[in-house]
Amino acid sequence: VAVSAGGSHSLALTAGGAVWSWGRGDEGQLGHGNQQGQLLPKKIEAFAGQHVVAVSAGGAHSLALTADGAVWSWGWGNSGRLGHGDQQRQLLPKKV
Repeated sequence: VAVSAGGSHSLALTAGGAVWSWGRGDEGQLGHGNQQGQLLPKKIEAFAGQHVVAVSAGGAHSLALTADGAVWSWGWGNSGRLGHGDQQRQLLPKKV
């Protein structure tokens, strides 16, 4: 169980390994496949079947670590901050 507050969005990790996000979503940092903000916490469905063990909210991007040791990132890709080898925005969590 953990929470992380970014510049304008937040992430919460449940004991069961699910991730919820809310706040500003214009760069895809909420991980719901769109650029809409959320006034209430919403579960990130892209992690279905995964067990997330840690989360971190950045200024306009987000990171998660799964139990198998994989790192996932999504949101604003400027300056290569997502670790995908490009500067593309990711609207859904993508494995690094």
